[in-house]
Amino acid sequence: MHQNIELLDQQAIVKTFRENGQVTIREGNGKNLTLLKMENWKPEMGFDWTFLLFDMFQIRTVCEPFAEVSLDVVEFASKPTIYHSPVSRVIKNAPIQEGNISFSLIREPNWNKLLFQISQPVLSKIGYVTKEADAQTELYFPLLGPSTKEMFLGPEGDVKIINR
Repeated sequence: MHQNIELLDQQAIVKTFRENGQVTIREGNGKNLTLLKMENWKPEMGFDWTFLLFDMFQIRTVCEPFAEVSLDVVEFASKPTIYHSPVSRVIKNAPIQEGNISFSLIREPNWNKLLFQISQPVLSKIGYVTKEADAQTELYFPLLGPSTKEMFLGPEGDVKIINR
């Protein structure tokens, strides 16, 4: 079921994701991006997964409650950013490192629409699956760009830039 598409064939991708609990997309940089349902994650898959969110309100489903200042940091970020923040107490099965999870609010319209159609926070990892991609797109995944930032963001607004 390999598709070569100019834009994201969102219906096919969502269908594969719902049926298999994961989908792999070869994005514009030629890298495989795996999207995974949170409940399908296992520790042997590694801990370097990032939750992808399509909406600010989804932060409360994966993180401890955020103060307004922390929400403002996310809302007004001008570049793609991966945040490391304390995990919500209700999440038991996730790639948690030192009490934190990674998440990113995806604003690029095509990727955002895909996440909206999936309608739940999903885990993502670049280069995880060695099998052939389920779909292919010329669209670049926003977190792979050179301007992507990474930071720790605490619930009360404490911020620490992470240099990788």
